This record gives sequence, C-alpha cells and structure tokens, in this order.
Amino acid sequence: MILCESTAQKTAELLLQINAIKLNPQTPFTWASGWKSPIYCDNRIILSYPQIRNYIVAELAKPIEQIYGKPDVIAGVATGAIGIGALVADYLGLPFVYVRPEPKKHGRKNQIEGHLDSHQNVVVIEDLISTGKSSLNAVKALKSEAGANVKGMMAVFSYGFDVSKENFEKEHLDLHTLGSYDTLLEEAYKTNYLNKEELKLLRTWREDPANWNN
Repeated sequence: MILCESTAQKTAELLLQINAIKLNPQTPFTWASGWKSPIYCDNRIILSYPQIRNYIVAELAKPIEQIYGKPDVIAGVATGAIGIGALVADYLGLPFVYVRPEPKKHGRKNQIEGHLDSHQNVVVIEDLISTGKSSLNAVKALKSEAGANVKGMMAVFSYGFDVSKENFEKEHLDLHTLGSYDTLLEEAYKTNYLNKEELKLLRTWREDPANWNN
C-alpha cells in the first residue's frame, strides 16, 4: 500500500519529469515474466538526478523505524535496488547487503552479498514491484540462507497487480510503496504525458497483463 497520497503524487510527478516512464504501445516491452507491456518504469534513472534521488531516499527511509521498528540491516534487491537501498542504509546509518536473483556460479557462490548475521532484523528495499516474484525470491533467500528476520519491504513503485498482492499475502510480507500505478496514470494524464486513448489502453492492460496483446 502507498504510504500517503501526496507522496504518491509527488513520486509520479518526479518519475515523469525524468522520463523514467517509457510508453511504447506499438512495440511492447517484454518483461522477465514474459508479459508484453505498453509501459516500462525504469527507476534506475533516479540515481542520475541528485535532488530527486535524495527525495526518494528520504521518503523511503524516514518511515522505516515507525513502521517496522529499527532494523539491524537494510537489504537491496539486485540489481535495480542496490543503489537506492545502499543510500537508504546510509541515510539511516545502517549496514547494507544486497540479494542476487540466484547464487553466483563462481567464487564464493553467494546469493547475499555483504555481512548478515542470523536472526538480524532486515528491511528490504525494492525499486519496482510487478508480479512480486523476484522481490519475494530475495526475501526467501534472506530467510533461508542467512536466517534473517525480514520485517517488511519498502518500494519506490508498484503496478498494483492482483497477482502481486496475492503473492505478498501468501508470504505474509508487509509492503509499502511511495508510488502507485493509478496515481501515476492520473498525473500523466493531467500533465498531458498521456492522451485519452493511451490512458484507456494502460488501464485495460493493467486489468489482464498476462493476456494483453496475445
């Protein structure tokens, strides 16, 4: 769930301002899940804009202790949330680790990079929630490989798919986000980033993304 509506509006405004939102209905993007999508949210671009980066980091960091209590460690989900997660940890003066999608094939074969003791309290930072599978895969690694106590997850943005909500509920994991898909569409239409037909298309796509454009 979003932390607050005003933050969601500001986050949408900033993402649109730096063109982190890409639209291409004619040649849809293909996600890792295999879904075809007319929209792509590239939150890595945030790191290139210091003022916007600082806003996003502060808005992610400030509520953590109030919501989850003071964690021992901040974890970022590779690769998109490594930068933002490290900055959140720095803001809070906490240790940082990051979690790969799978263990390395060579060297120490780690999936979790950084020092993490068993039973430490961890809050996970994610840049983007789509289906939630990759995010929850990181949580499972933190629990099974390191014995961490994962308190919850903070993310910059979520598409708000029903399947992601179901996946998080199934794992009993608390999720808070700065931005939401609905707020993004409202802001994009209001600022003429989208026209009426594009707005309708993006709302239709969100209703059944797995079968859209098939």
